[in-house]
Formats: sequence, C-alpha cells, structure tokens
Amino acid sequence: MSDIQPPEIRDHADPVEPQYATIKMYASREDIYPREVTGFFANWRWACVWLTQLVFYGVPWLAWNDRQAVLFDLAARKFYLFGIVLWPQDFIYLTALLIICAYSLFLFTTVAGRLWCGFACPQTVYTEIFMWVERKIEGSRSARIKLSKQNWTLAKVSKKCAKHAIWLGIALWTGISFVGYFTPIKTLMQEILLVTLGPWELFWVLFYALATYGNAGWMREQVCKYMCPYARFQSVMFDQDTLIVTYDQQRGEPRSTKTAKNPVLGSCIDCSICVQVCPTGIDIRDGLQYECIGCAACVDACDTVMDKIGAPKGLIRFSTANAIKNNLSEQQVLKSIFRSRVLIYSAILVVIVSVLAINLLTRVPLKLDVIRDRGSMGRELNEGVIENVYKLQIMNTAEANHIYRIKVSGLDSIRLDSPDQIELPGATTKAIPVRVHVDHDHGKQGSNKIWFQLEAIDNPALQVKEKAVFIIPHN
Repeated sequence: MSDIQPPEIRDHADPVEPQYATIKMYASREDIYPREVTGFFANWRWACVWLTQLVFYGVPWLAWNDRQAVLFDLAARKFYLFGIVLWPQDFIYLTALLIICAYSLFLFTTVAGRLWCGFACPQTVYTEIFMWVERKIEGSRSARIKLSKQNWTLAKVSKKCAKHAIWLGIALWTGISFVGYFTPIKTLMQEILLVTLGPWELFWVLFYALATYGNAGWMREQVCKYMCPYARFQSVMFDQDTLIVTYDQQRGEPRSTKTAKNPVLGSCIDCSICVQVCPTGIDIRDGLQYECIGCAACVDACDTVMDKIGAPKGLIRFSTANAIKNNLSEQQVLKSIFRSRVLIYSAILVVIVSVLAINLLTRVPLKLDVIRDRGSMGRELNEGVIENVYKLQIMNTAEANHIYRIKVSGLDSIRLDSPDQIELPGATTKAIPVRVHVDHDHGKQGSNKIWFQLEAIDNPALQVKEKAVFIIPHN
C-alpha cells in the first residue's frame, strides 16, 4: 500500500477563520526615563550638539561687509551667503545645495546607517539638551521615576516649573535664532525689546519655539517613531554591509548571570542597562528595529558593563549584518565600505559638488535681461533709420557700486540712441529703456540677431552678453 495520504477534505460549511495581525500606525506615548550614559559615542554625540548649536545660534550674529553674513531676505528676494548674493534667478544654486545635502544623507546612510538621526538631527540634539536640563533638575533615572510617581508637593511643583521654564527659554531662543536667518537678528532683537515685533515675525518665533518645546520636551521618541518619514524609508538604503548598532547574539546568548553551575553562558548578563539608556526604549537585543536611531548609547552602556565584569567590549557594537553572520574582522568590515554601490554614490556626489563649486567660482555677479518693446515692431524714422525699443533689466548682484557701459552689436551701422552708461549700486536692479537704430539699407527684412553687452568700466572682466532680435519692417 502507498504511504501517501489523501489530502484533507475541508468542510466548507465550517471554514477556517483567517488570522490577521494588527499593525498600529500610532501608539500613545509611554513615559521613558533614559539613564545617563558616558563613553566614546556619548562624547561624540555631545560634540555634535555643541557644533550644531554653535553654528545655528552663532551664524546669524556674524557680520560681513556691514551686513548680516547669512540672511535669507525673503521680502527683498535676496539671499546673502557671506560674500555671495543670490537672487531668485540663482535659485538653481540653492536647489543644487539641497540636492547635495539629500544625496549626502543617502550616501552616509548607506555606509553607516542612521548617523544623522543619532548624532546631528535637530530632534536628537534638542532632546539631548532637554534631557540634560531634566537630569540636572530632577536627578538620575531612578529619582525621576520616583518624582513622577509621588504626589504633587511644593518640591515637585518647583522642580517641574523650573524644568519647563528653562525648556521654554531654550525653545524661545531657538525660535528667535531661526527667524534671525530671515529678518536681521539685531533688528529682530530691538523689535522684541521695544515690543514692536511684526505679526509674521511673532508668529514664526512662537511657532518654532513651541515646536521645539513640544517635540524635544514632550513628544521625543514619538517624533522619530511616528512623525519622521526618514525612519520609514531609510531601510531601503541599507544593505548587508551597512554599519548598524547590533547585538552579537552568538556571543551574548544564552543570557544570564554566570554561576559556578552555569559557567558556559553567553556574555550578556541581562542587566538591561542597554534598554535603560535607550532614548526610544527599545531592546537592541531583539534585532534591528526602525525605532533604533543609531545613537549608540547602548554601545557605551554595554561596554561599561563588559569592563566591569572583565569581558571584552563589543557585545553591542557598530557592525554589519555580514560581519556578525560571517564573523568578519574590523579590517574586513572597513574594506566592505568601499563597495561598488558606495563608490558610485560617492562619484556622483563629487560630480555634483564640483559642478556647483565651479559655477559659483566662475559666476559673474552681473545679470542682464533684454525685453523688446512688443508695442513697437520696428519703425522707420524720417531720416531713413530703423528704430527698435528695448527694456534692459540690469542686476548688479555684487555688493560694490559699478558704472556699466552698454554696447550693442550684430548689424552694420547699429548704434544706441540712448545713454550708453548707467551707474548701479551694489545688490540692486534697475530697468532702463533703450532705443537702437540701424540704417535702412543694413540688415534683412524681418528678424535680425543682435547682442547687448554690459561691461563694468572699472572692471572689464565683469561683463555679460545677451541675445536679442532687431525687427526691420517689410516694405
């Protein structure tokens, strides 16, 4: 007889109920009290906090040529970046800069995971600052837990009020600094002191301050888990050679405190300190999770524990999936960084940066737009001369005043019948009408190509040329 059993006949009158998993798109916040951690990566994280905040708070106060060095003057439609003045026509440079920032983020993520999230993202930086204030006022992790559980007393109210007052102060100064990139910050401070702040400046100062206070003080990890889109799609940039914060399961398991009876257990003593220091409250020993922002607090905490029990560091470490699986050495991990995917990304990024740098270095701080008067298609004057009228839009994008000479060419006997010089202050624009004459017997009937040339008298290298059309009417 055959051993093959007939397939089970399912009674359709009694169908099996399908099982569905419930995936929550949002969950209410549970209080997390991260434990303070010190170590190599904690030092780097604080270095990033200092660096980013010195730049953010300090740059609006830098002066350049009697003006603010970095100012995005939306009202005047001019962007000042130290010695460069960008106009709306230069928007391509800002676009390129944003592309470089985005592409750099993708490249760094491919190489080293969520470095941006863990060390330089504003949400991480301000959360770190706010938690530092919290620790200084409310104490250690256990003290904060105890304070939260106890009834409201004068001491608890005082500590909470002091913490929130300092948080609001930091948030307000952050809002003022942010608006200071769009309104001259010295003017902004005078208006605040004189209580004459405009409605839009007031709105954005308060909006940015409240966003900082709410995100870093109250929402914290909820922003990373449910609001930040980067956390959702960053995994598509990962591969098996991307550096991530990872737990060496082969070395750590089975986890428990070693005893004389169980001397062969893994290195993990299940102290849970790696969970206590995590700002998102996850257990890295459960594997890679999208909630992990790559801050490496668990790495520092675990290394400290390993030191105390006399075990080698690195049970939790920055490594790759390939390195953990195949037990690769550090040299092999470093070598895997220079894989084809990373090299291609790097080459593209270098090309984009080079093109932008060359364009900025060779950029002529002078622009000319020629608009022909469409109300006059070209007319013949009594002297047997053909006249066309144009409007020249001249933009002096440098910061110095210049006197420009206007030239026109392209046809025999072509000449200007308007002043051929104009003085223009720095960072200004002006439109001037000009009349161009050509003798009747020169040029063809219909459209003729001509060129307007603008040249700075004090600097002949500063010149631009723009094409236009000269119309000779048909007989």
